[in-house]
Amino acid sequence: MMVMERWRPGRGLVRWNPFREFEEMERRFDSLLGRPSFTPMWRRAPAEQMGWTPAIDVFEKNDSFVVRAEIPGMKEEDIDISVSGDTLTIKGERKAESEVKEEDYHYCERCYGSFSRSISIPSSVDAAKIEASYDNGILEVTLPKAPEVKPKKIEVAARKK
Repeated sequence: MMVMERWRPGRGLVRWNPFREFEEMERRFDSLLGRPSFTPMWRRAPAEQMGWTPAIDVFEKNDSFVVRAEIPGMKEEDIDISVSGDTLTIKGERKAESEVKEEDYHYCERCYGSFSRSISIPSSVDAAKIEASYDNGILEVTLPKAPEVKPKKIEVAARKK
């Protein structure tokens, strides 16, 4: 199956979602007109059409790489993290609240359902020591660098004449 992705400057490739495009157009009309322009009922689309992917940050520290993912409203046991070769995969499912009936919705921006994010990791990661923590809706996966690739500080000695 081929997936269409849209390039956005500064954000890299982002999976194309026509509902997101429509939301962006609506926000622009709202700011231009100073009032809501469309009735929000179209937003309650079937979950399989909406889909969602958590936003992530990936950065490097002296001795590790860190991946942070925004996945609020989930329990630790609903999050699955795995490493296969040079790929870290984060999977999970955010379940919709059951006390609100679908016909009672006026406006719904939060997405529910399954997600999966895969990130290429450097081969210099010590996969046996990967750790993950989850606090206040933020998942943090720490990928320690293998000892042979950690930066080594070399002292510069002055030459005596």
